[in-house]
Amino acid sequence: MTEILLRGRVLTFHAEPIMGEASTETFTYIEDGALLIRDGKIVAMDNYTVLQSGEGGSVEVIDHRPHLIMPGFIDCHIHYPQMQVVGSYAGALLEWLDKYTFVEEQKFSNQGHPARIASAFFDELIRNGTTTAAAYCSVHKGSVQAFFAESHKRNMRMIAGKVMMDRNAPPGLLDTPQSGYDQSRELIDEWHGEGRQLYAITPRFAPTSTPEQLEMSGALVREFPELHVQTHLCENAAEIAFVAELFPWSRDYTDVYRHYGLLGPKTLLGHCIHLTDAEISVIASSKSVAVFCPTSNLFIGSGLFNLARLRDADVRTAIATDIGGGTSYSMLRTLDEGYKILNIQGQRYHPLRSFYQATLGNARALSLDGVIGSFKPGAEADCVILDARATPAMRVRMETVETLVEELMLLQTMGDDRCIAEVYVAGSPSKSTLTTC
Repeated sequence: MTEILLRGRVLTFHAEPIMGEASTETFTYIEDGALLIRDGKIVAMDNYTVLQSGEGGSVEVIDHRPHLIMPGFIDCHIHYPQMQVVGSYAGALLEWLDKYTFVEEQKFSNQGHPARIASAFFDELIRNGTTTAAAYCSVHKGSVQAFFAESHKRNMRMIAGKVMMDRNAPPGLLDTPQSGYDQSRELIDEWHGEGRQLYAITPRFAPTSTPEQLEMSGALVREFPELHVQTHLCENAAEIAFVAELFPWSRDYTDVYRHYGLLGPKTLLGHCIHLTDAEISVIASSKSVAVFCPTSNLFIGSGLFNLARLRDADVRTAIATDIGGGTSYSMLRTLDEGYKILNIQGQRYHPLRSFYQATLGNARALSLDGVIGSFKPGAEADCVILDARATPAMRVRMETVETLVEELMLLQTMGDDRCIAEVYVAGSPSKSTLTTC
């Protein structure tokens, strides 16, 4: 049995703080708090003196004061094969895919390449405080095996899947309806539920799958209803027009996924920028999740995610980096760009609400509430230690910060990987063990 007591300023959420500071019942903040962790799980959260004088009295104390202890960040949409195309110059989505992404992803057929990139990928997640992600692998079975092998070695809670795509891509990136199905089945059998690994059925997006492949994807959903589904939806106007050409019978883009049985409470729909009212209604009724990818949407020029419109329609939402269309692995940078996108539309994104989304909100979007994203007793002990004085400029700004909310706003506005003082994965320190921090 392994036990530790983490001491610091503890913040965790219970519900979404829609009203900002007025929603004090939605979170717990303890100025001198502590987490008792046993065998990788949260046992208790309380004032340090209470835990230290009780069941945590004989446990090793790791003192992170004056830093803030929060649940580890969760990224709901990211492409691990795209590490080497981040920041590539292109005018729009389809050009960016053809010119850079599809070229890069073909390298994942090369022996040794998937494992090397997987190792670098997980280093980067940890460096930025991300302890769980929903990730796209490449079309190659070996890319998924390398991803899960590295994640399992680090004991991280990950969701990932083999991209299924059988048209409109280079020959080296195409499977077939049958091979996509067969390889996905094999990977599910091998990795789903292995340690903390979860599998996601992953048809890349409608333009790269034939009707036959989408039928096979739907068959997987029916056979494995407990699995996540991830794909892309309504990111770009040209993409939407292309889908209309490929599926002329469909009412709209969302109707393609509805028709093949791919919508549901565990479906993650990346982007969801250019939705009609009818599409929003279908997404809401299916309880699917619209994933906001702010740095990607700005960099590729796709458009502005309208959070208020979706929330008014009772659509579930998440937030994500979308590496490599996205430009930063940091959820802090992602929250900052999300704030700007919403602010320019006259929508307020209170810091308490954004940090809720990056933790418990995204856990709920992944249907993993109680497993990750909070400090509930029994939850997996993934934690991030945040230092709001990590840079000289932030130290100067912190001289005038008086409240927790102001500190959170500073972290998301000026913060990056330097603000991640430590990361605990299932109760084990992970950032300090990286070869380069």
